[in-house]
Amino acid sequence: MDLKNELKKRTDIFNIELKHYLEGGYPKILYDAARHLPLAGGKRLRPAISILSCESVLGNIENVMPLAISTELIHNFTLVHDDIMDKSKLRRNTPTVHHQYGEPTAILAGDLLFAKSFEVIHNFTGHSSIFKKINYNIVESIREVCEGQQLDMEFEKRNNVTEEEYLEMIQKKTSALFMLAAEGGSIAGGGTDNQNIGLRNYGKYLGLAFQIRDDYLDMSSDVNTLGKDIGNDIRNGKKTLIAVHSINNASGNNKNLIDKIFGNNNASEEEINKVYNLFNEIGSLEYAKNTAYKFCDEAKKSINILKDTDAKKILRDLAEYSINRDK
Repeated sequence: MDLKNELKKRTDIFNIELKHYLEGGYPKILYDAARHLPLAGGKRLRPAISILSCESVLGNIENVMPLAISTELIHNFTLVHDDIMDKSKLRRNTPTVHHQYGEPTAILAGDLLFAKSFEVIHNFTGHSSIFKKINYNIVESIREVCEGQQLDMEFEKRNNVTEEEYLEMIQKKTSALFMLAAEGGSIAGGGTDNQNIGLRNYGKYLGLAFQIRDDYLDMSSDVNTLGKDIGNDIRNGKKTLIAVHSINNASGNNKNLIDKIFGNNNASEEEINKVYNLFNEIGSLEYAKNTAYKFCDEAKKSINILKDTDAKKILRDLAEYSINRDK
């Protein structure tokens, strides 16, 4: 099976449902701003995981579509606000919402996506106990994302962050939505408790691997490939695993160079490259890559409990993709 084609089969169905759900609305400029990012494309990994998780427990994908839409809207509202905080100008090779519509409208657009992520769940037609469980998981996931984002910002102001603190932060900021998508897909599909737990753990480890790969790409990719500003993590002083490992292992002149450039919003491209090369020399990029591979393996092990189906194989392939992608 070709992973790209298998994902496309499912995301094509999802995209039709998402576009229909986001149609119309007044004031028009607010709804245009809210649609700007969700309809600009993206990998659609969270809804794909919801659908595949539902399939993997032999569920009906119609039952999981409200959750799939909800996870994507939550993801997008966090990106809208994240781009404002990071002052990013590009996302998915298109201007960010605040850059296109202004910061006040962008904040409202993010809030609107947040509201609609709950509204769509009321289209769920399953048993009320399942609805309550999924709704509770959505609330928990959003709380964790907010906590993770706050920790991420606080870490920028701290000189020293441990690897354990970093992993806790990205589990909240990134893994929480993958866990919601994977476990929620199983719940909506009628999965057993053990299947729900296995898929929840799959989402946890996939999210960790995915975020570490994201951090790696911000250091090593280019703007045309990645579709967003490159070098922002260094300029903003983001405590990625690469940065944490380098800061905790650098000494002497190397440490002084990192202290001088890391977190400097006015750092030049030449200075960014110096820090990147230093991170590479210390071995931090390789360390991050190996750590992502470790979490990928844990994600695949987590779904051994599932029956052998096409959906299970695609989920395993998706874990591999998460650490080998170039954008």
